[in-house]
Amino acid sequence: MFRLCKALGALAFVIAAISASAQMQMGPPETFLQTITAHSGSGTSAQPASTPIPMLMTMRGSWMLMFHGNAFLADTQQSSPRGHDKLFSTNWIMPMAQHSVPGNHGQLTLRAMFSFEPATVTGRQYPLLFQQGETAYGVPIADGQHPHDFFMELAALYDLSLGKRGLLSFYIAPVGDPAIGPTAYPHRASAAENPVAALGHHQQDSTHIADDVLTLGLAWRFLRLEGSGFHGREPNEDRWLIQQGAIDSWSTRFTLAPSRNWIGQYSWGRIHSPEALFPNENQDRQTASIMYNRPIGHTDNWASTILWGRTREPGDDLIQDSYLFESTLRFHSRNYAFTRIESAARTNELLVGEQPIPPDFQETSAGHVQAYTFGYDRDIGRIPHVATAFGAMVTAYHPGPILQPVYGTNPLGVTFFLRVRPF
Repeated sequence: MFRLCKALGALAFVIAAISASAQMQMGPPETFLQTITAHSGSGTSAQPASTPIPMLMTMRGSWMLMFHGNAFLADTQQSSPRGHDKLFSTNWIMPMAQHSVPGNHGQLTLRAMFSFEPATVTGRQYPLLFQQGETAYGVPIADGQHPHDFFMELAALYDLSLGKRGLLSFYIAPVGDPAIGPTAYPHRASAAENPVAALGHHQQDSTHIADDVLTLGLAWRFLRLEGSGFHGREPNEDRWLIQQGAIDSWSTRFTLAPSRNWIGQYSWGRIHSPEALFPNENQDRQTASIMYNRPIGHTDNWASTILWGRTREPGDDLIQDSYLFESTLRFHSRNYAFTRIESAARTNELLVGEQPIPPDFQETSAGHVQAYTFGYDRDIGRIPHVATAFGAMVTAYHPGPILQPVYGTNPLGVTFFLRVRPF
């Protein structure tokens, strides 16, 4: 309780400080090294330098204070015998403070991220057809996405300049994001208007809320190599607490940023006992991604991501691949058109549904699911420093033959939403 009160007090201070003085939208960095030190994404990940990051910011003495986030109020309706309807909210906020260290060309960044989804997503999940991963009330989640923890990140970052072309970075986080995968979906500009998780989340970026994370990174011009140690078990169902454990997992990531508009990464990691239902199973994970961002005029922008993720248990032939393409186009200042197209491997655990796993259960492949999402939203008016939009999206699914008898041939999901964020 003391940690909770302390974190809320710090958040209130940051919001009050920002509200009391001038606000602006942070301009994009000019170089890859500047993108790294901006620390506007998850963990130590980076998007293209030209990516706009809507946020509020102000100076307090030698400290720069920033605040950004995203919140959706969504109503989802799904067809299929396994579909559900629900009103829920996905959301996160991120206060951050940066301070340049005189004399040694260093920068200290203190950053936190909070989500109120433990309260705004009832029943410990929201409907998402064909999604699987983690548990609710002691049984596997099937066709649903778990909420984020209240503490999504508590981190300190220190960047030491190695002349004009080099940068040595340190990241320590009781809760944070290790160097595996691209920028996590809640922070990607290409996914900023989509209120729900990707189907490939648990093959691509589910480690973005990990415990006891340590990361060391070395960057030179447009290249970066990172290594992380962290606790591999995914958060349990008590989403309000900080859950810690031994550093038993590792990852490494190589990032290439050849221009302001392009960035790519390849990462590989060994995750120890990620799933509570299968505590004796470890996981190897590989990801590769390319992000492209293109500013259009003074207000518009086009952001896209291509992403591959693979998980495999050491010594097991069960390999799960997921592929994603997502893109968001902002046009005529207030309009956003977005898409997410996926092909994600599923296992027969999905067919078990939300039931206890049988003692002799053997996880096998249940084929791939294709999901095609198209959406649109429009800013409807701006309270000072707040951008509000109404929107809708539709998702068409095509499951493989193993899943069709349970789900139907072509289920549909429709979501209407209200989006709010600092601006």
